[in-house]
Amino acid sequence: MRCSPVGPGKFAVLCCTVVGCACVLFSMLCMPACSRKERNKPKPAEPVKVATVSRKPVPVQIRVIGNVEAFATVSVKAQVSGMLAKVLFTEGQDVRKGQPLFEIERAPFAAALRQAKAVLARDAAQERYAREQVRRYGELLRDGIVTQDQFEQLKSNAEALGESVRADRAAVDSAAVQLGYCSIRSPINGRTGNLQVKQGNLVKANDVPVLVTINQIDPIFVAFSVPEKELAQLTKYRSSGSLKVVAEIPNSPGPGEQGELSFIDNIVDTATGTIKIKGTFANTSRRLWPGQFVNVIITLTTIPDAVVVPTQSVQTGQAGQYVFVVKRDWGVELRTVVPGQSYDGVTVIEKGLNPGETVVIDGQMNLVPGAKVEIKTDGPVRKARRP
Repeated sequence: MRCSPVGPGKFAVLCCTVVGCACVLFSMLCMPACSRKERNKPKPAEPVKVATVSRKPVPVQIRVIGNVEAFATVSVKAQVSGMLAKVLFTEGQDVRKGQPLFEIERAPFAAALRQAKAVLARDAAQERYAREQVRRYGELLRDGIVTQDQFEQLKSNAEALGESVRADRAAVDSAAVQLGYCSIRSPINGRTGNLQVKQGNLVKANDVPVLVTINQIDPIFVAFSVPEKELAQLTKYRSSGSLKVVAEIPNSPGPGEQGELSFIDNIVDTATGTIKIKGTFANTSRRLWPGQFVNVIITLTTIPDAVVVPTQSVQTGQAGQYVFVVKRDWGVELRTVVPGQSYDGVTVIEKGLNPGETVVIDGQMNLVPGAKVEIKTDGPVRKARRP
């Protein structure tokens, strides 16, 4: 066999080709070993924040939105027609029961009263004369001077006059009442609203608009609705004593107003599945105002020794609610729990956790069961004592 001569250029190309194939072959041989090293390399611990499961007393509460209502509301109207002669208060003024508010022109009603009294006096005089006639004709009837028919006619006339006198007295009383209606007084203690009719206008009996509306605001009601499923607990704890109600005013500093549950409606609203409740508040500080919306808290009872965790530790998944529990080897366990009442940033755990265990409260999104964790604080990540 004859071999063809190879020139210098062809020899260089051939050498490069051989070297390249050797590199590729070497890389392919080393790749599985590198992959095994990567797989065997431990994952870094996830930084998380944790808290300890503890015991503490927790109140059992119902929290809803409520609306403030006046304890009593009166729409003041005129009971007689006439000119509004005087307004005896200023808008927004506090008034007492019986305090004069308005004066309607009295002259026409005073004249009607005098006329009724005059008619009464006239008819009373005629009645006295008629009864005297009956007395005299009775003596003449016994002597046979007058007939029985004449006597009966006089007697009937006297009795008719007597009835007229009684009607006149009723007319005098009615005229006096009408005159009294010219002075309009407050029927309750309360606060006046906007004055609807100004002085000098003519008003009609029982007409609209009303003259003014008065709201009684101390004490005052807070009305709210609770789901019907809470009704059994409400009636149970109310039967053992009064239930305290707190009304918290949004964007208002200081504690909420304290009151007591005073009314449970006698029917559940079938459209909403709720029942109307009212609480009564003294409202001496006038912080509650009719029409205002407030946050209502009813405290039913207190769980004296509840197992609690921070609320943010409880997560929701396909299998229900769970928490991540940190074990002694710094691995985490996914633990299904049964949460109960939440209060002031903590949640009662009815089943699934024991006091003293450590749960993750921040960083759960990066965790899987068995993952290793490190405890992070507001500063750098650090190793904490074992849970």
